[in-house]
Amino acid sequence: MITTALTPTLVTSLIEDAVTAPSMHNAQPWRFVHRTATGTIELRGDSSREMPHQDPDHRALHLGCGAALFSLRVSAAHHGLHAAARLLPTSEDPWHLADVRLHGAAVGKEDLAVFRSALHERHTSRFPFTEERIPAEILDGLHAAAILEGCRLVVPGAWHADTVLGLVHDSELFEAADASVRAEIAGWTRTGAAGEGAETEGIPSYAFGPRQYDVTSPVRDFDSSHRDPGRGSARFEKRPQIALLGTVEDTAREWLMAGQAIQRVLLQATLDGLSTSLMSQPLEWPELRSLARDPSSATGFVHMVIRMGYGPRGRATPRRPASEVLTFA
Repeated sequence: MITTALTPTLVTSLIEDAVTAPSMHNAQPWRFVHRTATGTIELRGDSSREMPHQDPDHRALHLGCGAALFSLRVSAAHHGLHAAARLLPTSEDPWHLADVRLHGAAVGKEDLAVFRSALHERHTSRFPFTEERIPAEILDGLHAAAILEGCRLVVPGAWHADTVLGLVHDSELFEAADASVRAEIAGWTRTGAAGEGAETEGIPSYAFGPRQYDVTSPVRDFDSSHRDPGRGSARFEKRPQIALLGTVEDTAREWLMAGQAIQRVLLQATLDGLSTSLMSQPLEWPELRSLARDPSSATGFVHMVIRMGYGPRGRATPRRPASEVLTFA
């Protein structure tokens, strides 16, 4: 199979699609290097965007980079190419997460291009959803999407869903008691106040969503210190619909696989007319993460809690330009 020559314009377009992926606190912990001699796009983790208090082992960083990798695969398919990714190509450099070679689309390969429109339509929604239940056939499709990336998506039964939502609430208490974690979160929120970080990264105030009107919200409150006085309040759904995405093992390779699966599930959900948000906070505390697993499931480790339903779509959050995350070598 002949490797397709990649022009700077094409590579830039691919990366502009890749960076639409979600990441913890919209930190965008990725860098891309186009090795012109080999025609390889190298995906690297960005060590300047690590979160030592919430993500000391870099699991969330790998999830975000994995999501960007899947977005890159989708963009390649949109351009008539097949992206072959090699995960963790060298043990000497832990920040070198993947090498991607692009070829002319092979006959019989699955067409990921169907997800291209959803790349720019999928946005995290921290708003209330309706109580309308998601049809079983849609959930089956999301389950299949995870399997195609080597992962499992489990829709918990009522008792386990209540347990997981309880862990979300417990994690809020853990967070409130840890000044270092609160400071780390504040460093990635943007309210327009002086001294905040760049406007091309982090969670802007318009994406916070409303405050919970009466009880604890199923989404993370990025404005617990009430820095946005104009933020309203609303009642959230009484029975949030959630799914747990996980893998059998808990290694860097599985984290990258899970990141790709998360993005595939989110994009499929978007095409299915669902709104989504990610609930990672109970998984950021080792003492809570183990409790999120359904003991009756073959999934050994949960990497993400995905909230889904029918409701307002979130607005696009800012992204760093391709020129800031892409280099040619």
